Amino acid sequence: MAFGVQEITLAIIVGTLAAIVYSLRVLVLMERRIARIEGHIEAVVNKVMREEVRIEKSLKKKR
Repeated sequence: MAFGVQEITLAIIVGTLAAIVYSLRVLVLMERRIARIEGHIEAVVNKVMREEVRIEKSLKKKR
């Protein structure tokens, strides 16, 4: 069962395309994770900002 140059070249091209598709899939999954992390960070920042505003208002009332 000897393979010719065409079969080997085709196998290399198909393998390369499969690797590219897999890499793109991994990148999409990573991007989704990063977006979710950014959303969590944004929520924490919003909580901190609300707390700071509340503290500033309470300090102004004491003056």
